[in-house]
Amino acid sequence: MVGHTDIRASGWVTYLPARLASYALLLRLDRPIGAWLLFLPGLWSIALARVSLARTLWLLALFGLGSVLMRGAGCIVNDIWDRELDRKVTRTAGRPLASGAVSLREAIVLLGVLLSLSLMILLMLTPLAQALGVASLLLVALYPAAKRVTWWPQAVLGITFSWAAPMGYAAATGRMSEAAIALYVAAFFWILGYDTIYAHQDREDDALVGVRSTARLLGRRTRPFLAFCYGMMLVLLVLAGSLAGLSPLYDAALILPGLLLGRQIWRLDINNPELCLDLFKSNRDVGLAIGAAILLGRLSV
Repeated sequence: MVGHTDIRASGWVTYLPARLASYALLLRLDRPIGAWLLFLPGLWSIALARVSLARTLWLLALFGLGSVLMRGAGCIVNDIWDRELDRKVTRTAGRPLASGAVSLREAIVLLGVLLSLSLMILLMLTPLAQALGVASLLLVALYPAAKRVTWWPQAVLGITFSWAAPMGYAAATGRMSEAAIALYVAAFFWILGYDTIYAHQDREDDALVGVRSTARLLGRRTRPFLAFCYGMMLVLLVLAGSLAGLSPLYDAALILPGLLLGRQIWRLDINNPELCLDLFKSNRDVGLAIGAAILLGRLSV
């Protein structure tokens, strides 16, 4: 794992002035996978809600922008909590706060800007969605502490990152449903699985600095654990489709994300951090395939 890092200024970021590039890296704007994974459970639930096309597209735009803003805010909160630890971990030592490229004061100001913009989006949603959005702030604030007190910080992330599922449905319909709750729990197991893969990048460094994770806890038992998580996810997705009255084509379409998840389990090498990152990133395609399955099941009823 020597030399493995997640901070590499490349692509469009290299064309920015140094200060703006540091801000972009702090918000992980160069790596949109986090915003995608935050957005996708919302996409599922908005598609499941069966509102008009115009309403669906409007909500997807709001949730897409909101996901970028809140993912950036979450990264700042995480990096503020972890700036001392990050300096001791090879993969994270180059992060802007840990390296000193961005000051703590600058990070706090930028966090305030992101939260203000997110509030503007939240005020465009239904009252129930607004209440859920406010509640999510506590989860975002507390998640970075989880790795210090529990072996299951990935479960805490699962509770937090899947929040867009009930929020999306509430934004579309103004209420909650059993199908949306099933989607939320399905997303929880999905995140628990893929973030365990992600955590294997830091397993050795985490042991040195005393940070806990499911990757450290499970070690070589990760593959059967992933099979359990992803199996539960697929069962709950089938349940959500049944509760929502989707057509059998939805169940058939879930074969594709099931195969993609199985591919992750098959290819996993917990001692290869680059591969773990690639497998983690492949979950964007899993989430999009699930969204397509929901649309297919909805349109063919």
